[in-house]
Amino acid sequence: MFELKRRAFLAGTSAALILPALPVVAAKFREAESLKAKVDAGELPALDQRLPEKPLVIKPHESVGTYGGTWNLALVGGGSLSHIFRFQAYEPLVRYSPDWSGVTLNVAEAFDANEDATQYTIRLRKGMKWSDGHPYTTADIKFWYDTVLTDDRVAFAGQGHWRSNGEPARLEVVDEQTFRVIFAEPNGLFPLQVAWSNLDQTTRCPKHYLQQFHIDYNPKADEAAKQRGFEGWIAAFQAIAGFQDDNSFFLNSSKKPCLNAWMFTIAPGENTERAVAERNPYYWKVDTEGNQLPYMERIVYQMVADPQVLLLKAMQGEIDMMDQYIGTPTNKAVLYDARAQGDYDFYTLTSTEANVMNFILNLNHSDETKRKLFRNRDFRAALSMSLDRQTLIDAVLVSQGAPAQPSIKPDDPLYNEQLAGQFTEYDIDKANALLDVIIPKRDDQNFRLDEAGRRVSIIFEIDQARPIFLDFFQLAIPMFQAVGIDAQLRTMDRSLWETRVRRGRSFDATAHQFGANGGVAAMLDPRYYAPTDNNAVYGPAWSLWYVDPNNPSAEEPPEETKRQLALYDDLKAKPDAASQQDVMKQILQGAADNFYVFGISLPSDGYGIVKNNMRNILKTMPNSFGWPTPAPTMPEQFYKV
Repeated sequence: MFELKRRAFLAGTSAALILPALPVVAAKFREAESLKAKVDAGELPALDQRLPEKPLVIKPHESVGTYGGTWNLALVGGGSLSHIFRFQAYEPLVRYSPDWSGVTLNVAEAFDANEDATQYTIRLRKGMKWSDGHPYTTADIKFWYDTVLTDDRVAFAGQGHWRSNGEPARLEVVDEQTFRVIFAEPNGLFPLQVAWSNLDQTTRCPKHYLQQFHIDYNPKADEAAKQRGFEGWIAAFQAIAGFQDDNSFFLNSSKKPCLNAWMFTIAPGENTERAVAERNPYYWKVDTEGNQLPYMERIVYQMVADPQVLLLKAMQGEIDMMDQYIGTPTNKAVLYDARAQGDYDFYTLTSTEANVMNFILNLNHSDETKRKLFRNRDFRAALSMSLDRQTLIDAVLVSQGAPAQPSIKPDDPLYNEQLAGQFTEYDIDKANALLDVIIPKRDDQNFRLDEAGRRVSIIFEIDQARPIFLDFFQLAIPMFQAVGIDAQLRTMDRSLWETRVRRGRSFDATAHQFGANGGVAAMLDPRYYAPTDNNAVYGPAWSLWYVDPNNPSAEEPPEETKRQLALYDDLKAKPDAASQQDVMKQILQGAADNFYVFGISLPSDGYGIVKNNMRNILKTMPNSFGWPTPAPTMPEQFYKV
């Protein structure tokens, strides 16, 4: 048996769902008939040559499954490819347990920390292979470290969990299966961050494939890149490695080897109507009876234009499992009535988001006048008090909710009353009084004028595939206009939103939903409480400074925000849960004092639909991108009857 150490893992009882290697000889392992036929035809090695020495054993939730079938899913718009982590691409070194109480082993066969959490020793599975049959070893880890994490020429963003004070941890390769990660300071959150949906790049960087695009490994890489239409090898390597953003990683990726249960044969971008992922013949997990996983033969993603099309497909039974984009309060009655027609039922999603919708001003705006105005806490407080939240909740959420800011849920030990409740009252007089001090002048249409004499306009740029946001803004924009703010809405495809907002500086404002409202999740994703990564889109230059202070696009934050980031460093250094919670409470109080963003309501539990012939599906699960619903419940053991 492996040992999970609480100081490193905070693991709960759900870790027992993953068992040690089966005590059986290789001859007793079994595979799908489609793979057996390829072995018989000489197209594949025998199963015992494809599995690692110690495959990971998965205990099915309900029952051992049967092979075959297609998992029918959908992707909405051109920018929703991050949802692939939810279904087929969640294979980090360690993964979250199904109840999100901690993490447990996955790609890694062992993952141990020293006493002060400054050093982690990680052992990979001997004999494990990429989907093309090439060995997965520490050579891949070293390649990632050299070409992605520490190569200033390539300059990928993110991976803050691998850094201390802006400097990368030291990598020490012991042998083909074992490596150490050595931090200059304690990093007690490292295992929990590795398990975050899309953070662990060490399991997604095949050296034998990607080295052809890097000049240090292929002297002709620059010439080849230009022949493919790139400016040079750097642009080609960035695009093909795909670590700059989730859409890039999955686009046109059918040739890139993976460790996933299903591998793309038609990747997004290679076909306008669908993407197809077939079972990986080298997948390294088996069930308790020795059957190589996954059970289902393939995943087919329909590429749909908008949530309304997805809703119709779900009602007609064309989608096997879905909650994103269609699981809104207003859709529930319609989906309930169509259950027999679509042959599906519901599952419950427990809320983990900080708010149903967060209003986010760009505090790093490239326009100096707007930047100064948006950074004024009283300005944000006035906008917040101009919202009639109860009307928004009644109209859009069918009265399911209560006014609240982005915050921690009341039953969580981290709950902060000030953070949750301040400036949630609907008070036009107080809002106008604050604004009269900051921007008293108005034009002939009663809109306020800024210091440069321009009308105060705020354009909220949002992902068009979020129908609930559109409904909120229909009501919220007149509320902002009532206090003299020329609020406007601009919708766009998710891919453009990623460029304009997540990587931009010239946008005014946006709205988003995710973030975390309690426990481990809040400490791992404190986006509204401290700008620790690029999810904190109110302070993109501040978060970049935190991760890489020498980056030319970074901006040193004001002292109160630097204090938040220093506290987060302190939290990461704590090796035990109690100390981490103590520091997190200080961060939350600082977030209440800074009041970076404002929202509408803490979310109620949500729902999704699942076809009645699907098995091994949990009836209740968390709803989060970080715990990429439903991936930690192990879709490789889903099957159909």
